[in-house]
Amino acid sequence: MCGATKGGLPTDGIDMSKQAVVQGVVTREGEPVGGAYVRLLDSGGEFTAEVPTSATGHFRFFAGPGTWTVRTLAPKAQPVDRSVVAAIGEVAELEVTVT
Repeated sequence: MCGATKGGLPTDGIDMSKQAVVQGVVTREGEPVGGAYVRLLDSGGEFTAEVPTSATGHFRFFAGPGTWTVRTLAPKAQPVDRSVVAAIGEVAELEVTVT
């Protein structure tokens, strides 16, 4: 089994004193899901951004501080919504499992 990288994406080179980072990994049965789409929705549910997951299932957003919804859309899976709070200087780390 390949498995997803533990500990998330590195933040080397990111000035965390000025950034709020939302990042994570999408998995299915313990394996990374590459090519899924992850959307960032604001507190009112409005679309803000979308990124594809990497081959290792990882994604990252630079967001403003506040409460966000991360919506994951993967092939042959139901959409998964997760709420996350982003804060300047912190990394909000998510693990999203799709079925």
